[in-house]
Amino acid sequence: MSGDVASRVVEFVALRRGLGYRSPSHERALRSFASYLDAAGHHGPIPLESSLNWAAETASTDPHNPARRLTTVRGFLRHLAGSDGATEVPIPGLLGPNGHRKPPHIYSDREIGDLLQATTRLAPTDGLRPRCYATLFGLIACTGLRISEALALTCDDVDLAGGLLTVRAGKRGRSRLVPLHPSALGPLGAYATEREQRFGHPSGGQPFFRTDRSDRVSYNAAEHTFGVLRRQLGWTAVGRTRTPRIHDLRHRMVVRRIEAWHAQEVNIDAKIAVLATYMGHAEVRSLYWYFSAAPELMGIISERFEAFADPAAGAS
Repeated sequence: MSGDVASRVVEFVALRRGLGYRSPSHERALRSFASYLDAAGHHGPIPLESSLNWAAETASTDPHNPARRLTTVRGFLRHLAGSDGATEVPIPGLLGPNGHRKPPHIYSDREIGDLLQATTRLAPTDGLRPRCYATLFGLIACTGLRISEALALTCDDVDLAGGLLTVRAGKRGRSRLVPLHPSALGPLGAYATEREQRFGHPSGGQPFFRTDRSDRVSYNAAEHTFGVLRRQLGWTAVGRTRTPRIHDLRHRMVVRRIEAWHAQEVNIDAKIAVLATYMGHAEVRSLYWYFSAAPELMGIISERFEAFADPAAGAS
């Protein structure tokens, strides 16, 4: 990436990362914005018209996408305006609302089993790649790691003896320790053993997840592979809240944990801060969104409200 706007995007991304902010999708949008302006030969302050034209130039059929695109670059435009005094910053909501956040797809146990079984058919079927992706997707499903966090794990970060993960690439640069359930240790250990048998004992700083051809699984490779498996399984948005994504494996972990606590009659309000910390959220309110977004949890809310409104009925 080169050009006048591109160079300023590089500086802006470096500044954000230095402050602990890291978002691949946001950075991709900024690079797209820079490429669009540089291809047009733009120099100097950025007028509002240019930003609006870029936001509207999208292949998405979602009517809210131009508004989301414009919102994505507002921070960058504010940054430029602070230094050049002439770049025009669009007011919030100029292109309408960004749209509502879609509810996540909550995988059933059968869907998880189907996904892991489908990885065995990845080529080469006798290679490390099928085991790698089965372990990767299984780990996200049981720990709720973000895909970026899982892919950033090094061999030193995976302590099988202690049953502990060290997540160093958390959101906004935060690190945390993630205890592993005993049921996760077997699959992780089996993958690590096969990895070592094929490629020798790794150094501590090497990525934990690798395939036969690459010593590191990239975000794009993981997304592409999941897309292949999704098509093979025939997973679409039909009959679901949305088309299943890798990130929904993380959502499943949250919903299933809250459901389990409810079944065990645990005080969920007392536990929610612990779960937020485990998931790497900076704010507890990030988890309360699930109560309105996941139909599975709406039933829990209804039951608790009925018990609150009519204590006698709840005790009967």
